[in-house]
Order: sequence, then structure tokens, then C-alpha cells
Amino acid sequence: MMSKFPREIADFGELFVVMQGWRHQADYDPSTRFKKSFVALSLEEARKTIANYLRAETRDRRAFAAYVLLKQRND
Repeated sequence: MMSKFPREIADFGELFVVMQGWRHQADYDPSTRFKKSFVALSLEEARKTIANYLRAETRDRRAFAAYVLLKQRND
């Protein structure tokens, strides 16, 4: 379904999922370590991705918000 959104929206959604996974790792796996350089690069990527997301059309951002908030039906 993400392929139906503009690239800026899809990139934001994909990065959000990846970074949420890293956060869960950091929160729940005491053996997880992230290098400072990796974190710095990841934060810069997040800043750029968010800036691109904010340049997307308002209607596309609203559609994405509805997509992630509403449960998908398969019937």
C-alpha cells in the first residue's frame, strides 16, 4: 500500500518503522550498542526525510495519517 503514496511519504513511513525497531532494540535489549557515528548519520537521514515529508502535498500527508490511524479491512 505504501507504493501508492508519493516517494516523500513512503520514505518517511519506511524510515519510521526502521527507527522504531532500533528504539525497541535499545529499550529492551541490554546488549544492543549503537556507535555514535551511526546515530549521527541516522539522525541526519531522519532530518532530511522529515524535511522531504513536510514538502509533500498536504492532501498526501493527510491521507498517510488516515492510513496509519485506521485499521485495514480485508473484506
